[in-house]
Amino acid sequence: MSMTTKIAGFSALFLMGLLPATYAQTGWGEGNKLESTEIVVEKNRIIELPEANRNFQQFRIDPPALQDRDVTYRFNEYRLPEHYINMPMRVLTIQQEELSKLYGNYLKAGFGNYGTIYARGYFHNKRSDKSSFGGQVGHLSSANGPVDNSGAAHSYVQAQGEMYQGPITFGGKIRYERDMRHFYGFDPTLLPSPESKDQQQVFNRFQAEGNLNNLTDQRAILRYEGKLGVTYAKDNFETSEVHTYGAFNSSYALGKETRIVVDVDLAYTSQSGTPLVATDATIIPEETTNSRGFFKVKPAYAGTLAKLNYSIGATLAYTGDTISTARKFNVYPALEARYAVIDNALELFAGAGGDLERTTLFELSKENPFLNQNPSIADVNKGIEVYAGVNGSITKFVQFTGRVAHQRFRNLYFYNNAAADSSRFDVLYDDGVTKVLQLFGQLTFNQSEKLRIGLKAESNSYTMASLPEPFHRPSFQLTGFGSYNLYDKIL
Repeated sequence: MSMTTKIAGFSALFLMGLLPATYAQTGWGEGNKLESTEIVVEKNRIIELPEANRNFQQFRIDPPALQDRDVTYRFNEYRLPEHYINMPMRVLTIQQEELSKLYGNYLKAGFGNYGTIYARGYFHNKRSDKSSFGGQVGHLSSANGPVDNSGAAHSYVQAQGEMYQGPITFGGKIRYERDMRHFYGFDPTLLPSPESKDQQQVFNRFQAEGNLNNLTDQRAILRYEGKLGVTYAKDNFETSEVHTYGAFNSSYALGKETRIVVDVDLAYTSQSGTPLVATDATIIPEETTNSRGFFKVKPAYAGTLAKLNYSIGATLAYTGDTISTARKFNVYPALEARYAVIDNALELFAGAGGDLERTTLFELSKENPFLNQNPSIADVNKGIEVYAGVNGSITKFVQFTGRVAHQRFRNLYFYNNAAADSSRFDVLYDDGVTKVLQLFGQLTFNQSEKLRIGLKAESNSYTMASLPEPFHRPSFQLTGFGSYNLYDKIL
């Protein structure tokens, strides 16, 4: 049904509803008849509305301007009363490794043939982070020997100590020792009495030394170690020596891999004595005094480059020796390189250098206690030395070392039997340059600090300048050593 028909029907019903009301008022008379009316309904009318204007421009609202405001913060700390919390807690920790038991005292004793008595004692404080101090005593003597009148005796006593103040360590030691030897095999026509004073050589030695270092501080840029000391030696023939010395070693880190190393040594030695005169007993020799100064400085630049460790430097040295072949001022190179072919298993090294070594009666008398009275002593001048070698490990417990070197010496000392009495030894020097070809090898077996066995060999081939042979300097030495630690009490 169309919309027009619906509207027409609705209109007819509406008019019919109005008829009763009209009749009630006027009635249906002739005069009240309805006029004919024509209603026209248009169904094709189109309602058109005018096009509205649309604004597509966005409205922009500017933000309000910022203004400075003073903001005050208030922090309130809220803490709960401790008596309201009851929370038992157990912290799990790793059990600390127990420290090994430390023994402060150590004694050794023994006896042997020829009336030999041996005793040594070491006494020390227990583990401490404040100080370390202790003492030593020792004695070894033989009433007789394999040769008539060849008894000997050696005794010593020593006290040492150190104190720790943060990274600084300072300490010192004092030592006294007595060394007695008989000049056995002497000519009875020269010394008819075996108990004669001239038939014995007795050395009394004394040493006092103080030291200072900060080597325990691994993070220090400058690490140093210094010492000052004095030694005194006197024999049975009134030959005496006073030797004062000092040394300072330092290392300054430029970075993680580079550093500057400077070592300084200085000394002053005074020796006095009376030379032996056997040709004419009526001549009374005069006492002589020989004083010698000593100074040495060794600067170097050291570093690490990947697997290569290197050191580049020089050694400058001065000696106050008066022997004709002595060179007072000396300059040596100090070059070394080490390359790790296999980490912790194989290392190659090579270098070139030289050194000036102070020689004293104090040290020579330990090396050869049968010295003649008032020997001539000079510093050993090691000229250019070229060397190369290898360090490594065959297994976890076996290590080895091999080294070959060509050395040049001036004033290298030798021992030779004295012309007047062959039971004594004079100190001789090769007048010129002594050349030495040295071969060294060592093999060591270490097992957990209990068992240690080793073997080392050294061969020295000498080319002499003036002496016919290298008197009493062996061309080959072979040494074997071993130790076993039983229950950390018996070695």
